[in-house]
Amino acid sequence: MSQEALLKSSDPMVTLKMIDSIQGLGIGHHLEDEINVQLRRICDWDPSNNLFATSLQFRLLRHNGWSTSSDIFKKFLDKSGNFKESLTKDIWGMLNLYEASYLGTEDEEVLKKAMEFSRAHLKELIPHLNPQVSRCIERSLTLPKHLRMARLEARNYMEEYSQASNQISALLELAKIDSDMIQSLHQRELTEICRWWKELGLVDKLGFARDRPTECFLWTVGLFPEPCYSNCRIELAKTVSILLVMDDIFDTYGTLDELVLFTNAIKRWDLDAMEQLPEYMKICYMALYNTTNEIAYRIQKERGLTVVSHLKRTWIDIFEAFLEEAKWFNSGYVPSFKTYLDNGVISAGSCMALVHTFFLIGDGLSNENITTMKPYPRLFSCSGEILRLWDDLGTSTEEQERGDNASSIECFMGENNILDENEGRKHIRHLIRNLWQELNGLAMTRTLPLSIVKASLNMARTAQVIYQHGDDKSTFTVDDYVQTLIFTSLPTSYIH
Repeated sequence: MSQEALLKSSDPMVTLKMIDSIQGLGIGHHLEDEINVQLRRICDWDPSNNLFATSLQFRLLRHNGWSTSSDIFKKFLDKSGNFKESLTKDIWGMLNLYEASYLGTEDEEVLKKAMEFSRAHLKELIPHLNPQVSRCIERSLTLPKHLRMARLEARNYMEEYSQASNQISALLELAKIDSDMIQSLHQRELTEICRWWKELGLVDKLGFARDRPTECFLWTVGLFPEPCYSNCRIELAKTVSILLVMDDIFDTYGTLDELVLFTNAIKRWDLDAMEQLPEYMKICYMALYNTTNEIAYRIQKERGLTVVSHLKRTWIDIFEAFLEEAKWFNSGYVPSFKTYLDNGVISAGSCMALVHTFFLIGDGLSNENITTMKPYPRLFSCSGEILRLWDDLGTSTEEQERGDNASSIECFMGENNILDENEGRKHIRHLIRNLWQELNGLAMTRTLPLSIVKASLNMARTAQVIYQHGDDKSTFTVDDYVQTLIFTSLPTSYIH
């Protein structure tokens, strides 16, 4: 029914709204071919001076990897090069212009102007609108669609769509069934991860280590929202769970001499190398060594590729970055912001996770693509910089109290003579906005498969969801998100 409705739709405006609803409801993975057929038809459609249609067309084309120019917004500028004031009367047009502006790149000045113009006017409009429209605008101003985590968005949008007067009941029905099936799949995946984690027994042996397999799984749901990536979620959740334990050894437990020994042993990557390690490090070494080799074996079996050297290299890089941070801490050294961030991207594990993702997904694997993994593609490190900066915004206070290194906030403040931490945080958020523009540009140039580009964008999105509330315990926590996504049933009111 949904496929037919989408394919038979001949009105471009109706089609765009339908695609937006389908993807918002999280059921786009069922209708990818149909969506692309329609986007091919619509990419040359001229919506004339309709701001709503122009903005929606631009956002959907770019979101789905189609090439489209931001020059189409120039027709809405006045002779001074500013957006026409008359546009402010079109509330939904303004909201869609705001949403579209978040897909802009570094050199697209018209979209930077669009963001400032639409944001300022939407804020002014909120008190004068009905509560439902106000809520919708406030939600976008808090977190625009382009930055949202897909599975959380599907839950939220289902509620919004169920109250819409122009809803298509077949889409809502499909979304409800699909959501239940995906939730059931996630529960099975999480059960498998928790069983593996318990059998691994790391936390039983190491009282100081973080015991967070559920949080690690939430990360992978953010990275791979589509049901078909079940194995990717399971395997990557394992590596991230081990990463947290390794991070704790370097941050809170190991002496500098032990950490040097540990790093050297990892660089050798053979079981004999662990002989001189303290007992608590031996079990960690074995856990990492075995898990990585098991993942490499799985990829060898499924893809016919020998990748252990690539996976191993990402871990060696992480340990060297961890050791660098430990040396800074032990000597009281505060690095420059750039030095901190270059090292922090690696120690955050983002490049490790995305290299593992590249091989686990296995799309378009070629010698040419594989060679781009070293040094890491800028797509990976740009997404990783966003993750590292969000991590620091969300956890720096807690880590400072724990006695950790200076974070990006302290490095930036020291370098720029900023005394007020709130001011420092504001600058870091501004840097994140700039990095998103670079990431959008990298996503458009597409030297890697679309699935890997999407995972890189999703990593930056998930980082924001997990870290954006920082130490504010009154807002949603990671546990709340897990509860909502994986264990809470949808309200029956979503279906009329």
